[in-house]
Amino acid sequence: MNKKTGGLLLIAIMFGSMGAIPAFAATNSTSTNSTSTNSPAATNNTANSSPVVNTTHVMPTPPANLPPPAYMLNSTTTGVPSTSQLAVTVATDKQSYNDGDKVTISGTTRDYMADTPLTLIVRNPVGNVVKVDQVQVGTDKTYSTTLTATGLLWQAAGTYTVSVQYGSPDRSAKTTFAFTGSAVSAGPSTIQVDGTSYSITYTITNGKVLDIKANPQSKSLVVTIQTTGDGLLTITMPRALIDAKKSDGTDDQFVVLNDGQQNGQVNETQNTANQRTLAIPFKNGTQQIEIVGTFVIPEFGPVAALVLTVAIISIVAISRKTGLRFSPRY
Repeated sequence: MNKKTGGLLLIAIMFGSMGAIPAFAATNSTSTNSTSTNSPAATNNTANSSPVVNTTHVMPTPPANLPPPAYMLNSTTTGVPSTSQLAVTVATDKQSYNDGDKVTISGTTRDYMADTPLTLIVRNPVGNVVKVDQVQVGTDKTYSTTLTATGLLWQAAGTYTVSVQYGSPDRSAKTTFAFTGSAVSAGPSTIQVDGTSYSITYTITNGKVLDIKANPQSKSLVVTIQTTGDGLLTITMPRALIDAKKSDGTDDQFVVLNDGQQNGQVNETQNTANQRTLAIPFKNGTQQIEIVGTFVIPEFGPVAALVLTVAIISIVAISRKTGLRFSPRY
């Protein structure tokens, strides 16, 4: 083959290659488009390929008639946590209680915070606070406390609300229970004051008056009681027996001590020319209530008066026999 023939052959091969390139490209384009179909081959190729980056997943919208998730059913818990576990729960051991029953309140917390107590508040049917307490949460994230449903603040019957909060407000919960109301004594009773000829009338809830004595030294009446719960003693006292007066003769307040501790919740509910009435709340376990005034009968107790009389008679008799004089000689 001469050089001229070889050159022509080389040019022919180059032109032939240029015509084959578009055909090859068209074939590849057709093959690429076919992978976007749902053919089995395309599916297998997709499965074997690397995962797609930045893919957006759209969650299906639940039908309108489906119930809400379980954690949203407790409408009494505020601050729904990021997980299905509630931040704090609260419950009572029974749904209804009678006067004097023990109420056990317990629950769990999602978190444990050392040295952080759980605050518990109980309100009566009209919203008044009847109990406030600080309850320690255990390391197992549980808590429990027991109180007695009785006393002055528990007289109303109806639905009581228990609210708890553990740290921040988003860790709070509520529950309710029914209460039948606190029993009140049927009517006033009368008891004679030991050491005097006077009697007083009284009513008491969740307790019993055992004895009342006059204490001339402290100008007070000492009332001994036995309790079954928190209660109220309402006592009517004759002014001739005990009274509290200021220096100008006007009425002064009585000082009341429950087991030696001053009671700041005493109210005077009645005041007449002949008698005064006090309403004295007490806690379960109180044994003695002392009412202190500025005057009490007798000013001297029976024994003290007898000793004083005997002493005076003895001194007079001795002075007559011995010529004893009580004035100095000059």
